[in-house]
Amino acid sequence: MTKDALNKKSFFSRKLILGTTISGAIAFFIGGIIFWGGFNTAMEATNTMEFCISCHEMKDNVYEEYKPTIHYANRTGVRAGCPDCHVPDPWVHKVVRKVQASKELLHKALGTIDTPEKFAAHRLTMAKRVWKTMKETDSRECRNCHHFETMAPEFQQPRARVQHLNAFKTGQTCIDCHKGIAHNNIRHLLSDEELEELEKPNPKYIREIPAMFAAGLKKLALKEIEDVKIEKEKLAAKKTKEANKIAAAVEEALSQYAAENNNGKNNPDKSQDAIGVDWSKASSRQITLFYPGETSIEWVLNGRDHGGARPFDKGNDSCVTCHDKETAEMGQKMVTGEKAESKPIPGKRGSIPVMVQATHDDEYLYLRFSWEDTPHVPSPYVDGGKMDPENPMKLAIMLSTDDVEYADRAGCWSSCHHDANNMPHSPNAETLAASPFATRLDFSGGVTKYLKESRTKIEVRGRRGKMRGGWDKLKDEDALKAEMDSGKFIDLIRYDSGKGKIEDGYIFAERTMSGGQGAEFVASLKAGTWSLIMKRKLISDKKGDISLALNQIYNFGFAIHDDYSNSRFHHVSLGYKLGFDNDTAEVNATKQ
Repeated sequence: MTKDALNKKSFFSRKLILGTTISGAIAFFIGGIIFWGGFNTAMEATNTMEFCISCHEMKDNVYEEYKPTIHYANRTGVRAGCPDCHVPDPWVHKVVRKVQASKELLHKALGTIDTPEKFAAHRLTMAKRVWKTMKETDSRECRNCHHFETMAPEFQQPRARVQHLNAFKTGQTCIDCHKGIAHNNIRHLLSDEELEELEKPNPKYIREIPAMFAAGLKKLALKEIEDVKIEKEKLAAKKTKEANKIAAAVEEALSQYAAENNNGKNNPDKSQDAIGVDWSKASSRQITLFYPGETSIEWVLNGRDHGGARPFDKGNDSCVTCHDKETAEMGQKMVTGEKAESKPIPGKRGSIPVMVQATHDDEYLYLRFSWEDTPHVPSPYVDGGKMDPENPMKLAIMLSTDDVEYADRAGCWSSCHHDANNMPHSPNAETLAASPFATRLDFSGGVTKYLKESRTKIEVRGRRGKMRGGWDKLKDEDALKAEMDSGKFIDLIRYDSGKGKIEDGYIFAERTMSGGQGAEFVASLKAGTWSLIMKRKLISDKKGDISLALNQIYNFGFAIHDDYSNSRFHHVSLGYKLGFDNDTAEVNATKQ
């Protein structure tokens, strides 16, 4: 053997760690590469959507649900497949998940979910397992694609940006809100206790607001200032365009009013005083009223019904914060029965854009409402199609202080309950007649609006078959008097167009109405446009009236019963803030 051969043999035979030769190490290295390549190839082969839907249990069920969603097809052409959501990206977690998946092979062999009926029976169990994993990992697989650091809030809906901001501050994660985005949403099948536990914030997930998100919020703030300026210009133009139309309508109403006065029916000075206003000095804004369906305060507070329940109840977010710019869309969903409405009226409009003008002098508040009327849409629930045949239109205005719980965020929604007349849990006439409260409350028209402060308890969630609301939990007389004396009521004024009737009252233990002493109205319908002017004294000592101080802000809302509607089948505003010469107020009554 040559010297070179001996040297070569000695090199590959040289010992390394634990007696391993160089040739053995090379062989082990090459074998490792082959093994790793084979293992990784097999791993990736089982990490494709094609593999995931290769069994009929997945292909015939969740895959069919997934195809119509935005994760399957969207404007950008980016698809998130099964592994993107259900298989971790970090290698160690991925291997663990693959080991866990061996149980699925067992259930495949056992036929646990091999029929649609079996799949439906086990769906909640499987979903809870996925939700729990996502919650524990701070929605890791969601964040593989959706990075908080690159969120642009200016391209999000107002509700979404508020929810994301709350998530950063309180420690919520993606899956808390985004269940059912790729498959059928069965969140409603969770018990209230499970829902509360699963979706409660985790302090470990609290984050600093990302720089891009914060910058986006600043851009939005500047844009909103500019939008307000543009909106004011549009409103000014609209006011000029409609001035003659409204003036003509008012003129016609005054003529009619004067004719009635000549017959001794009214005091002519009151009509003139009620509109003796320079409306060019009034502030203006458009408020879109919407059809509310069966969305009670219990509905608002229940996370099962309302995704914003926690920010509303715990974070004190107002309804306006999230929903001011989407009331028309909300109304359309409810008026058609898509959401929160079991008795839709075919053809009824979902929203009413209303021009609201506000001004004041030293003694009176003046409000003017203008909106478009529409052709009659008969209701299928009453003979003749008109719920209130005597009144083509009714308008109610509600004012309150922050002494009323939830009024600061929801306005008059704090008085709407799930057991009120025509609501899902309203008691029948026999139950009301037999109630010991029948001698203390007027049940002739069913349960009316009332406030939480007048009840010992309000059932929000309806657990264990309980009816939601609190009509039968009335406090004793002494407790009611104490609450009322402390200002916990809603001031209510209503105008009925049929006979020009004015009702002045308040909401507390029930809706209490009396003759119109606290306000004056002038209304007209001309050329398809309603115009209604209210004149109300700022200061009042009458029970149920709120005295309005010019340096304070009040909760303000209003509702319109159009097209002969009655009860809850009306259109309502969100709860806004009414102020006086205060640009921060959403409805700002400016000085004459």
